[in-house]
Amino acid sequence: MFPDLGYEKELSFEEKREMALNRARELKAKIADYLEERERIPTGMEAIEEIVRNKERIKKYFGASEAEWQDWRWQLQHRFTSIELLRKVINLTPAEAEAIKKVGRVYRWAISPYYASLMADNPNCPIRRQSLPSINELEDDFGVFDPMAEELTSPAPCITRRYPDRLIINVTNQCAMYCRHCQRRRNIGEVDRAKTRKELEQALAYIRANPEIRDVLITGGDALMLSNAKLDWLLTELDRIPHVEIKRLGTRVPVTLPQRITPDLCKVLAKHPPLYLNTQFNHPREITLEAKLACDRLVEAGVVLGNQAVLLKGVNNHPFIMRKLNQELLKIRVRPYYIFHAKPVRGTSHFITSIEEGLEIMEKLRGYTSGLAVPTYIINAPYGYGKTPVLPQYVMVKSDGQVVLKTWEKRMIPYPNLGGHHYKKSF
Repeated sequence: MFPDLGYEKELSFEEKREMALNRARELKAKIADYLEERERIPTGMEAIEEIVRNKERIKKYFGASEAEWQDWRWQLQHRFTSIELLRKVINLTPAEAEAIKKVGRVYRWAISPYYASLMADNPNCPIRRQSLPSINELEDDFGVFDPMAEELTSPAPCITRRYPDRLIINVTNQCAMYCRHCQRRRNIGEVDRAKTRKELEQALAYIRANPEIRDVLITGGDALMLSNAKLDWLLTELDRIPHVEIKRLGTRVPVTLPQRITPDLCKVLAKHPPLYLNTQFNHPREITLEAKLACDRLVEAGVVLGNQAVLLKGVNNHPFIMRKLNQELLKIRVRPYYIFHAKPVRGTSHFITSIEEGLEIMEKLRGYTSGLAVPTYIINAPYGYGKTPVLPQYVMVKSDGQVVLKTWEKRMIPYPNLGGHHYKKSF
């Protein structure tokens, strides 16, 4: 039997309306703290004046025109890769400068001019934390270089396979910039290298020979670091394999190099539906007018967009930051898909939060914002055993005929569990 909540009592219209108004006031009070705090978490659009000043300073240093700034190839050619160059346009603290010098001897780093323009003049800026090398990278004695055992889950060149019906093609080690939390930093090396045509043909041959593969993710590195022509060729070959139902692209360029999303690229992508693209916005400051334009172009080309954020200490490990991020993503037509718990990759352990923090964030999303803004919290099982969803506990007690549910408000509500004994497997 359902709990008696008073719904079936004889109430007047005025009494019902008063109950509704009381409930509305109660609900409004539950997000009053967020409504106040969200103004202190500016998006890239809300911080536009500061970002434009940074942009103009960088353009002036390089003597670049606006047309050059909007050219993704110019952006790649002018990535910051030395402390001497970076400190000419970014105010670095002595500690930051020293860390970049030391870490740069061990781990590669590069920052696109565009992404550098998003940095606030504050060492705690989430953009700086994701892009500037930290001395913590050299003090990591916990992480390992390949926690996902990708080298043991590669049955063919370029292929990573962890699931029965889908796999990854790793097409390049190149990215627009090298995020400090990168899960594949072991592959970055000192030279950008795309996979050869021969290697990709071997990967395609493997897919053709395994008809259970219906879903192919093209990633790297960054899938959109391939030329338009090579990407078009690869997607065409996948289209010709009858059992491949969908293609996916893994890319961070809408975040770090939105200039790459050109009309010509979108013409290529529009030729290959159904095509899904998952990107990685980690903080509201990354949502800029340029990022919105890039996403608009992709959507108009028929590409379905999703976001796979990484939970990063000092960047987004707060319920209000993640809530605002996901709400702002929906405004630019990017569906929050996953929140990944940071992997224990060597050199990145300082980003790892507790699992309890991740669960708290999920509890502060469910019910507090629209379901579209609630991604799945994922821990990647070690050794390539796949994504494992981690959820707050909502079914508290199970018994014959009844469960006890914990709602998003932490109310304990009994609920009838009917029909279970009458279920028949019909296939």
